[in-house]
Amino acid sequence: MCGIVGLTDRDNFHLLSKMNNILFHRGPDDSGEFIDKESGFAFAMRRLAIIDIEGGKQPMSNEDNSLWVICNGEIYNSPELRKNLIKKGHIFKTKNSDVEVLLHLYKEKGTQLLQDLNGMFAFVIYDKNKGILFGARDRIGIKPFYYCYKNGKFAFSSEMKSLLILPWISKEINPESLYHYISLQFVPAPYSIFLDIKKLPAGHYFIYDLHKKELIINKYWELNVSELENKSVDEWKELIIQKLKESIKRWTLSDVPIACSLSGGLDSSTVVGILASEGFSDLRTYSLGFKSIEEQEFNELPLARKVAEKWNTDHHEVVIDAKRILNDLEKMVWHLDEPYAGGLPSWYIYEIIGEDVKVALTGTGGDELFGNYGRYKVHERGLWYKFLKAMKESILNHNFSEIKNAFRYPKGYFYWKYFSDAVKDKIIFNDYNQKYKTEAYLENIWHESGTKNPRNAVAYIDFRLQLPEEFLHVTDRFSMAHSVEARVPFLDHELVELVFKMPPAMRTGWNEPKSFFKSIIKNLLPEELWNAPKRGFILPLTLWTRKDLKFLIKESLSPDYLKKQGIFSEKVYDKIVNPHLEGKKDYTQQVWTFLMFQMWYKKYVLGD
Repeated sequence: MCGIVGLTDRDNFHLLSKMNNILFHRGPDDSGEFIDKESGFAFAMRRLAIIDIEGGKQPMSNEDNSLWVICNGEIYNSPELRKNLIKKGHIFKTKNSDVEVLLHLYKEKGTQLLQDLNGMFAFVIYDKNKGILFGARDRIGIKPFYYCYKNGKFAFSSEMKSLLILPWISKEINPESLYHYISLQFVPAPYSIFLDIKKLPAGHYFIYDLHKKELIINKYWELNVSELENKSVDEWKELIIQKLKESIKRWTLSDVPIACSLSGGLDSSTVVGILASEGFSDLRTYSLGFKSIEEQEFNELPLARKVAEKWNTDHHEVVIDAKRILNDLEKMVWHLDEPYAGGLPSWYIYEIIGEDVKVALTGTGGDELFGNYGRYKVHERGLWYKFLKAMKESILNHNFSEIKNAFRYPKGYFYWKYFSDAVKDKIIFNDYNQKYKTEAYLENIWHESGTKNPRNAVAYIDFRLQLPEEFLHVTDRFSMAHSVEARVPFLDHELVELVFKMPPAMRTGWNEPKSFFKSIIKNLLPEELWNAPKRGFILPLTLWTRKDLKFLIKESLSPDYLKKQGIFSEKVYDKIVNPHLEGKKDYTQQVWTFLMFQMWYKKYVLGD
């Protein structure tokens, strides 16, 4: 695990070290640089040493220095790949580095090597003989990859903040990204919040020609939700639990100790249960709780303790309060890179984990595999239900466009979001954003799924958007902020592909979306978890936005500030912010969305 940076701008090679050092938190153990002035390319990395501690230094080259590589992440099937390559005559100079496997596999198969990889990664290979850069992001988008391609110049980084020091990259906000963020609470790939910077989408690779100064981006994987297999329930149960066990075991590949983030929910508890039942020794678990009495409904510490007791883990807890969150918000915003209004408490889990170990397994991805809280249900409802729902929104918002958009983009309109396009166009934005439509954007992705089944189509959108650019985004940034490698075995691509071969009505249910999943892991959990409501690492934002954060909200979203800033309409305060603060309406998530953008804007655009 590490942070990687690179550029093809000779005039700014002197900035390479600075770009790299900005990512110190991603790899405090080691650093390395490679500069080829003749070809006009340089890259560097910060390393968090986890596999082959002594021999895994990067950048790494092959025998004749014609190939160089830097990689952020891990290749979990590297032991098997290495054995096969040795049989073919490849000679390795490291003991067990997974990164060196990339070099030899590239020499053997070229860009087709991607089909052989199992892991989480973002890497770049410099092929000196061909004069190209070849890089890729893992199938699910677990590891990040930002880049800028402008006037023939190409630069990349694990985090956007490193790119911003280059003088030819501007901080002009991408209006389409902002428009989508307000609805989704994150910026979807391939966009970033800045016009000059983009994100390599999950399951994509690139080739940059150093001679022609041309960039090509192609897709090498996408989630297939339309090719189903008919098997009995019992057959699926056996297949899924076996593949889940294989995935969790595979994702424990490490030369350093491993811990587990334990929320007390089904997914993280399952990871702990499988590791313990399979004989994994020295199992450490870490859980989060809340301090004040009024926040106890969000507290899963008692359930997490039950899991820890059942499996006799070395258990640790951290308790937080609103004041601590408020004090740490600015640090979180800096590490997040882009506007993000999702959950934040995992910051403290990784903080305490980082004091003990470098690697932590999480339950991220379990919800998206098995129903994601039944977000498909509205799409399975009849036409009258949807019409009445749109009519209700139209009346509440005094905006007939709600009904028009619901019929024009029915899939996109009813996909979960925090603001409809009608509200954004009427209340939130000044005129410059009228041409963008989040609902049309979501509608197009739905149709790209190739299925008419709402359960699989919604899952396809979740895997394209929310999973990589919200949940995995925050998991990467917050874990790396504390020099911890977070691993997500539920997102092993072999497991993901298998799960989505199941008939959707079997994979997830109407009354209980995770009924199938519960049936295969029930014996791994304490009885108290069997029917416990989902809580997870969730902040009590309604309480906090009306108390601890109230002054900050009024300051950054006042009509005077909004007018001076010139991005959002002044109506945002009167129609959304003030009614929430006074308790007349509950616009918790909407206010939080604006607050997190404003904090990001002050940090990244104004430089405060």
